[in-house]
Formats: sequence, C-alpha cells, structure tokens
Amino acid sequence: MTTMTSAVTLPPGPTAPRVVQGAYALTQPLRGMRRLKERYGDTFTVNVPIFGHAVVISDPGEIKQLFTSGPDLVDNLEVNLGRVLGPHSMFALSGDEHKRQRKLLVPPFHGRRLAAYERIVEEETVRELASWPDGKAFATLPSMMRITLNAILRAVFGAEGAEFAELRELLPPFVTLGSRLAVAPISKKGRFNPWRRFERMRREYDAIVDRLIAKARPDGDDVLAMMLQTRYDDGSGLSREEISDQLLTLLTAGHETTATTLAWAVERLRRHPALLEELKEDDGKLLDATLLEVQRTRPVIDLTARQVKQDGYRLGRWTLPKGYAVLVSIALIHDDDAVFPNAATFDPHRFQGARPDLYQWIPFGGGTRRCIGAAFATMEMTVVLRTLLRDFTLEPTTDADERWHSRGVAYAPAKGGRAIVHRRSTGGDS
Repeated sequence: MTTMTSAVTLPPGPTAPRVVQGAYALTQPLRGMRRLKERYGDTFTVNVPIFGHAVVISDPGEIKQLFTSGPDLVDNLEVNLGRVLGPHSMFALSGDEHKRQRKLLVPPFHGRRLAAYERIVEEETVRELASWPDGKAFATLPSMMRITLNAILRAVFGAEGAEFAELRELLPPFVTLGSRLAVAPISKKGRFNPWRRFERMRREYDAIVDRLIAKARPDGDDVLAMMLQTRYDDGSGLSREEISDQLLTLLTAGHETTATTLAWAVERLRRHPALLEELKEDDGKLLDATLLEVQRTRPVIDLTARQVKQDGYRLGRWTLPKGYAVLVSIALIHDDDAVFPNAATFDPHRFQGARPDLYQWIPFGGGTRRCIGAAFATMEMTVVLRTLLRDFTLEPTTDADERWHSRGVAYAPAKGGRAIVHRRSTGGDS
C-alpha cells in the first residue's frame, strides 16, 4: 500500500545544470542512462529539459508500485505527447477522462475485431514484399513503414479512396516532424519555427478527417464507424475534435513503432542463423517468443513516465514531492541480469512456454496507461514476420549489429534493418 509523508528523500544524481544534463541526454540517451545507473544505482535523479526534475527508476518493485498507484497519486505528465497529437488524445488525458475514453476505444482492437484485421495486414505485406529485390542488400524499414501505415489506414477507415491516398502522402512527414518536436524543447513562439509547418499539416489532416466523417457509413465495421457509433454512459457521442485527435493517435502510435520493431526483428534474425533454421519448423510459438525478445532487447521507446500529483508520494525507498516526473527506463530493466538472466544475449527461448511479467517486460508501457494498441501491434508484427518467413529466406550475416538511431520518439536500426532475401519457390526454397 502506498503511504504519504511530507519528508522528501530523493535518490542521488548528477548536479550539472539542466542545460548540460539535457545536452548529455540528447547526445548519449541510451549509453548515458547506463552510465548513470553504474554510478548511482538503479534509481537516480536528473534535471533535464521538458521533464524538469525527474527520478529515473528501473527497479522491478518500484516499477510495479508506480504502475499500480492510482491517478490521485501519479498520473499523466503535464508536458506530454498531447501537444503534438492534440488535447483529446489518449496521451493528453488524465484521471476519469482518460479512463472514460479508454473504455470506449479498447473494443476495436481486441477479440473478434482484431482477428478480422489479420487479412488486411497479410494483404498489405504480400503487396509490399512483391517489390523486394532478390539477392540485393536493401533497408527494410521503409517497407515496414508502408505496410503498417496502409494496414492501420484500412483498419481505421475501411476501403481506399481519395482521402486514403491523401493521408498516405501526408502522414509520414507529419509523423516524422511530430516525433522530433515531441522530444525537442522548441518554443511555439516566433515566426519561423517548425511548429508553424506542423500546424499547417495538422489543419490539412483535420480537413481530410472531416470529409471522412461526413462520408462514413453508420453500419461500417472500421474503427471510424465504431467511433461514430460509440456512446458514453450518458448517451452522448464523441465530438469531432475527440475523434480527430484519437484517430491521429491511433495512426501515429500504430504505425512508426510497429514498423521500427519489425526492422529490428529482421536485423536480429540475420545475426542468428540457428534461430532462422528453427523457425522453419515452427508452429508459431517460437515466432511469438522471438518478437517478445526483439522488443526486450531492442525496445523502440526508451521511457514511460508519470508525474507525482501529491506531496510526499512514497515510491520504494524514496519520498517524492508533487510535480516531480518519474521516468521508467525500459532499456535499463530489460538489460538487467537480475530480471532477465544473461540479458545481453538475444535468446527467444527464454519466453517459450512462459509469458513475460508485464511489470518487467514493458515495451508498451504499463498500468492504466499501457498502450491501447498493444494487441493490434502484436498481431500485426506476427502476421508480417510470418508472411516474410513464409515467402522469403533471409540471408544471414556476420556484419556488426546495427547501431541505435533516434528518430525522435522511436529508436530504429541505423541502417534501416538491412536485409538480403531470396524468394521461395512454390515447391520450397529457391
């Protein structure tokens, strides 16, 4: 049980000015976290732009306590992705309003609805993979981006059309710019700054969604139709602004991170030829375990966060003041040998026959703010990778691991998950 007390006790941490710590965080994000843990332990205090004064945690017990604390104690950050995705985005909402919207948006991404989207994902995968060169090295990330974008667009809006084509053109640069603005301490003031371009793109997006809402079939089974049909407990429906922000959240969160994980999966598999051989005889269980291990060793999002809402919040050994951010380092807990033995080793077999602890394996975050599209993303990654391995053989490599490259919010393989593939013939391997 969480207790409240007024005496503040903070973990140790660097004392350099905020701007210096911020520069270190931007230039050495992953390596810097590991060095801070080596110096200060599994919990330390930082002072960085955007988050301000924050406590970074990677202790499993403290993470579980944070994720199970109520919104009266810890909740959404005051500065969050809502400034990019809109005030009605799930990332922007807190407390009862977050709970109310989450309840409405969960059904389209679970159960029977989820199974219906598998066909869409496979169709988009087969269509994209038809263009892959045989025997020549290429980066897979652009292909994965197209697959996941087309799949989420079809799931959200149904059949293709003029608006679909417009969104397919608009969203990639929109998402790229938004991802960078989300992590950069850039003011919205001033005549010439990237926020102006972002706001123009947002107006274009809103105009397209307005047309799609006007054309939506009330009896449709796509996500937009379901959002138009859904009702709060008082009988009211979602406003146009709520629909627009939530759709943007689904389109962005359900696109880039999933594609990036798939590129990492290709990068990992090519460096583990024995695993590729095993997957040829797989019944699906090893593939599931492989995706879990890819997300453990190459999480595309490094942090999930909360903000302390009451003075004297007791978190494990520490007592935190109101306003402090608590940053959960996903990479640090995933790299912890005490949590995952031989953590530096890529070994999907650790997950065979055992589901991960969702307070320790946390690529989707955790608690009441765990990614609402986690089940959809898992289905999508499974279908794409299963189809790839069915139709192609991946050529192994002895090249060095691809470095981590920051795309703003997500970390991608620096060379885009390069691959050399060979198309399988109808009767077997080519």
